Amino acid sequence: MPMIHRLKALSVERLATLGMYPDGAGLYLQIARGGSKSWIYRYRLNAREQEMGLGPLHTVSLAEAREAALEARKLKLKGIDPIEAKRSAAMERRIDAARAMTFDGAVTAYLKTRAGAWGNAKHSAQWESTLQTYASPHFGSVSIDRVDTALVVKALEPIWATKTETASRLRGRIENVLDWAAVSGFRTGDNPARWKGHLDKILPAKAAVAKVEHHDALPFREIGAFMADLKGQPGQAARALEFTSD
Repeated sequence: MPMIHRLKALSVERLATLGMYPDGAGLYLQIARGGSKSWIYRYRLNAREQEMGLGPLHTVSLAEAREAALEARKLKLKGIDPIEAKRSAAMERRIDAARAMTFDGAVTAYLKTRAGAWGNAKHSAQWESTLQTYASPHFGSVSIDRVDTALVVKALEPIWATKTETASRLRGRIENVLDWAAVSGFRTGDNPARWKGHLDKILPAKAAVAKVEHHDALPFREIGAFMADLKGQPGQAARALEFTSD
């Protein structure tokens, strides 16, 4: 059985001569020209000798280097190349970072894709203005993949009864942006801004809260002239209005 844990923390700090100092089980302290010290894990896999850097001594302690070497040995035992696994993990982190996008960033990207289709700068400006005014304060800086139902409702609820038409347009625009983000790979799962079968279970129907706009009443002195004009109008609608006015 190979000896392990040969090195001591104090001796590691004191060593200064160029060379490779074994701790055991493939872990080495490497001292390079100039005195820099770093950890190396040496292993053999598929008839190939490999060296895997585990970090400099000033950042990675002896205990941490031993733990990293242990994890590498476990991978090797499963037939997994520790270096390849490390590269894959780094690549995944870079991909995740590239995918990271805030809701505001998604709005900007989405509007760019729609610019040619709309062909109307005013339409795009209205979209952006609505989202900036009512959605951005609540989740504009939130990662697009973390926008959920609670956040969408938080933006819609304050204006759902007072500015119903605006709120309805806002909901649809949020839904479109989130759909684009899903198709583009920036988020997964159901769209939290969809209406049917989702928000319709939380918010009242637009017709139930929209303010009814009544026409001004016809001044009494103008009724005679109106009725005379109505009699001259063709169609059943005019006759029905005559009937209700009697």
